Amino acid sequence: MADGNTFLLVSNVRNRLREIVGASTNWKDHQQALAERASLSQYLAQSQDELPAKTMKDSAVEAHLPLGSQPALREKYLNYHNSVRFGRILEDLDSLAVLICYSHTWNKELKRSPLSIVTALVDKIDLRKNIIYPDCDIKFTGHVTWVGKTSIEAKMHMSQYHDGAYTNVLDATFVMVARDPENKRAAFINPLKLESPEEEAIFQQGEINKTRRVELSTASLLKVAPTAEERTLIHNLFLNTLDTQTVSFRSRILPPNSVWMEDCKMKGLEICHPQERNIFNRIFGGFLMRKAYELGWANACAFVGCRPTLVAVDDIIFRKPVEIGSLLLLSSQVCYTEGMHIQVRVHTEVLDPLTRQHSTTNVFHFTFCIDNDIPSVVPQSYGESMLYLDGKSTASPNTPKTLPNTFGLECTV
Repeated sequence: MADGNTFLLVSNVRNRLREIVGASTNWKDHQQALAERASLSQYLAQSQDELPAKTMKDSAVEAHLPLGSQPALREKYLNYHNSVRFGRILEDLDSLAVLICYSHTWNKELKRSPLSIVTALVDKIDLRKNIIYPDCDIKFTGHVTWVGKTSIEAKMHMSQYHDGAYTNVLDATFVMVARDPENKRAAFINPLKLESPEEEAIFQQGEINKTRRVELSTASLLKVAPTAEERTLIHNLFLNTLDTQTVSFRSRILPPNSVWMEDCKMKGLEICHPQERNIFNRIFGGFLMRKAYELGWANACAFVGCRPTLVAVDDIIFRKPVEIGSLLLLSSQVCYTEGMHIQVRVHTEVLDPLTRQHSTTNVFHFTFCIDNDIPSVVPQSYGESMLYLDGKSTASPNTPKTLPNTFGLECTV
């Protein structure tokens, strides 16, 4: 594996990851491969001080998706609108983020990495361009931007070649965690060496991102009560649904240009087959993101009656891995709307058919938009009100306030 500045095709990223980890390409051999990885524990550092510092250049990776120069690749990425399937882009970003982090932690003296690097969360994906062309080459670049003791932030950029030049399409920030070869406990990673004021500024932004994530987690509505302002908002929503004729708490009416939140749901089920496994023989995080995005897009499409455009992906949290053979339940909910924007929350959980136990694995937040104003969603229950507040708080920092009406509609499933 080369030091930094790695150039490769997107189609080879997962093969490179298998080489780094020593993962089996054959499902029947996966148990033996896992046993062989367990022996790599002896190469783990006992403290971060034992590991050499790496620079941002050491983790720099550039990957190409030649949709223009290799037409045979288009079939996998093409949707029926003759555009690019954004779910496939999510898969590529996830694989690339893992490779970037392995580039940062790579030890030349070892044939295989003793670390298991997995996705912890997607901090943010911002769309910078309104069209992704299905017949133009795409380039992904990225590197490590922040490092803790056992976690890494990787920032990636996607650009597309059109009209003789590459233009930026999206920016993505992923947070990964390093664990031991058996993926059971945290493992130390190389510290980051900063070489310029620009790199120091990038690193400080990573510190700000970490602080923000901690604050958001602490302020989660699953942990603390709504603020006075939020309670007032919910109470006003409730008052707007009361029937003035009966003046009864039980008599609720829908305000004009509104839809009950209960009527804005869509669900799905996936049986998790070995084909969708990652290098650690769990379900590939990119696959989970693709399925959640496609369900969220379909829900938004049914809600507005036209093709919505993705604006941002925010706060995708990976709470636990999904095992091969799991029954994966996906639930999509339009939880907040404002102007031309729709906030969709997708919740995924695994069902153990023997115990009937449900375990949350992921929570996804997607922001979509259309060219017209969108009906308001109105919660009825306390639980729906919390989803409404959660959607509002997620949408507000990311929703462009002056998005032009000419925003394209080509970035669909």
